[in-house]
Amino acid sequence: MEVVRPRCAGLDVSKADAKVCVRVQGSGSRRTLSTVSTWGSMTRQIMELREHLIAEKVTCAVLEATGDYWKPFYYLFEDAPFETVLANPTQVKAIPGRKSDVSDAAWLADLGAHGLVRGSFVPPPPIRELRDLTRARTALTQERTREWQRMEKLLEDAGIKLSMVASRLTLVSVRLMLDALVAGERDPKVLADLAKGKLRSKITELNEALFGRFSDHHAFMVRIHLGVIDQLEASIIELDQRIEVMVAPFQEFCDLITTIPGVDRLVAQVVVAEVGTDIRADFPTAGHLASWAGVVPGSNSSAGRSKSTKARPGNRHLKGALGMAAGSITRSPGTFLCAKYRRIASRGGTKRANVAVQHAILVAIWNMAGTGEVFNDLGADYHRKRNPDRSRRNAVNQLEALGYEVTLTPIQQAS
Repeated sequence: MEVVRPRCAGLDVSKADAKVCVRVQGSGSRRTLSTVSTWGSMTRQIMELREHLIAEKVTCAVLEATGDYWKPFYYLFEDAPFETVLANPTQVKAIPGRKSDVSDAAWLADLGAHGLVRGSFVPPPPIRELRDLTRARTALTQERTREWQRMEKLLEDAGIKLSMVASRLTLVSVRLMLDALVAGERDPKVLADLAKGKLRSKITELNEALFGRFSDHHAFMVRIHLGVIDQLEASIIELDQRIEVMVAPFQEFCDLITTIPGVDRLVAQVVVAEVGTDIRADFPTAGHLASWAGVVPGSNSSAGRSKSTKARPGNRHLKGALGMAAGSITRSPGTFLCAKYRRIASRGGTKRANVAVQHAILVAIWNMAGTGEVFNDLGADYHRKRNPDRSRRNAVNQLEALGYEVTLTPIQQAS
């Protein structure tokens, strides 16, 4: 096999150190020379490694690591005169029977020398910073939800059934009642009278729901949970403000993709944070983007038989945001994406329909990144107009299945 990089380095990175193999391709009768050394993962040691690779005239460094331990190496190598490639561990598995850090480094160097490693997508620094913020916001939002779930379990322990009357515990009225319980109020009538707005129509139900065995222990625990929730909400607000500042240079693109039904401001921010705005340069086709995100059917067949079409893991942060957008599509009737969701869900289930809509949203984003045009909704009747014969045949089949004899007469002839 042809060697495309005569001087290549492979790095197997761990938390404490990195095994580095420098591979120098021999010429003529000379054998290929490979030297393996160990370098620490501290910043100064990584900078020394960088200078060592430059001195060795390496043209490409292939990294593979567990977790996020590749980041210090990759970021310090970004401005180096050699190419840095972050390898996907699933694509560069070591030869069976030769599994060690040293053999992994040698294998990476060999693959890199022959041009057999595809680099993973690593966004530029501004997008990476925005990505840190959006992921932190998502994590805190999920933790806030878990804290409210713990609160509900605690109220059940106390015999307080607020969640059966109120639509959710995050209502202002519920918060007033919880604060009163913590302050020592135990009279259900007094607590129920704190209801605001539409919840006042359920005063009788609230009287029953607030009669329980709420003790000082429960009051202490509720106060702790409410304090954690308040801290999380304050942090989320602070993150929102910081994200608005960081996303300002990309606001035009965010506004553009929010024209897609189901894609709101938060989803647009996550999309920009995960894939950036220069999508066409990083992903040659919309199919590449969808495959990287993990919103395409899996390909696993042998001997002409398909074993599994389960979607690959992909980018879970992007898939989470797109999943929320696809779920809200069902509340946008009259749109192409809503019709697509319902058509696929009717025969393939809601999960498959959700992934299909995620795929359609990503394809639209990739196209809009190139054209700069707003989303063009094809309408809910797009497929019916595209193939009227099929639509007519399906309608006739449905009526015949119900026991009707169908005779079709065009409107022009009937008049």
